[in-house]
Amino acid sequence: MMGRLGARFAIGLLWLLHWLPLPVLAALGQGLGALLWKLARSRRRIALRNLELCFPEKSATEREQLAREHFGWMGRSILERGLLWFAPRERLLKYLHIEGDILQAERSDKPVMWLLPHFAGLEWAAPALMLGQSRPGVDVYQRQSNAVFDAQLMKGRGRFGRNAFVDRHDGIRPVIKYIRQGYGFVNAPDMDFGPKDSEFVPFFGVPAATLLAPAKMAASLDMVVLPLVTTMLPGGQGYRVHAPPPLPNYPSGDALADAHTFNAWLEARIREQPAQYLWVHKRFKTRPAGEASFY
Repeated sequence: MMGRLGARFAIGLLWLLHWLPLPVLAALGQGLGALLWKLARSRRRIALRNLELCFPEKSATEREQLAREHFGWMGRSILERGLLWFAPRERLLKYLHIEGDILQAERSDKPVMWLLPHFAGLEWAAPALMLGQSRPGVDVYQRQSNAVFDAQLMKGRGRFGRNAFVDRHDGIRPVIKYIRQGYGFVNAPDMDFGPKDSEFVPFFGVPAATLLAPAKMAASLDMVVLPLVTTMLPGGQGYRVHAPPPLPNYPSGDALADAHTFNAWLEARIREQPAQYLWVHKRFKTRPAGEASFY
């Protein structure tokens, strides 16, 4: 594992790289992705298995090409993290291309939940939100084992606007407290968090453990649910953040039906840009009782 010295070196390297023009940084990120494709064998296997499950209609060659593209985007997301941590707001705004109404939350008289799927450019949703409006945001985060990297991650995420961060292990009560104080809840629930408060809901036709908590919270607090989709653009073109209208009939009061609605909506977004979704995560790790592991 990376020690403190290694973390400081990596952070320093990202600081140095962030001075580069974005097209150069993007090219280096693609190169890093190609290197990770060769070195990160376990993640490569996970990505290929996920793509096999989700795109059985594609050939093995097509799925491998998709996986290689995915590693290229992930390599870029790693190196371009330095921009989010160190670049001035003027430079970030230059790279951000906003589609839709990013200020919906600011005008809402109801509590707000932002739904952010795990695309490669996910981290760019935060400056898109916080550089353009006054409503503060609260996020649930997973504490990193490396204290130096954890501190830098929190510092980078909290650079702009008013932000609060709640450790996942502290539960949902602190988040609700912030919501009642007017904070919007930044929620990225599209991962396998285990069987607790989850149901098996089709995702690309495969039963996937899907959280019911987002819809339950939205219903109980009468929240407006606003999805945000981030897309990394080729080369030096920047990042597109799409802010569509609220999800229709979500929450409906039926948490299981809402989980179906969310997965169907997410699947449609992934099909629009399949190489940028987080395929290196074991999305189907939790299985129904008696079913063998996919991995």
